[in-house]
Amino acid sequence: MMRGSRYLVALAMLLFIGGLMLLDVATSAAPNPFQAPPMLALGSGQASGGAHCASLPTD
Repeated sequence: MMRGSRYLVALAMLLFIGGLMLLDVATSAAPNPFQAPPMLALGSGQASGGAHCASLPTD
């Protein structure tokens, strides 16, 4: 009995995650590569804007 319930829960979670991925793909627009920030901006003077390192104090 326990073994069957584990597979049922695993299947339900996989279906839920797959459904979320399908919903995300269906509702989001394709990224514009010309407006994306550079992958490596070493020495360009551009500050990062969306990662945890962007929240450091700027004193």
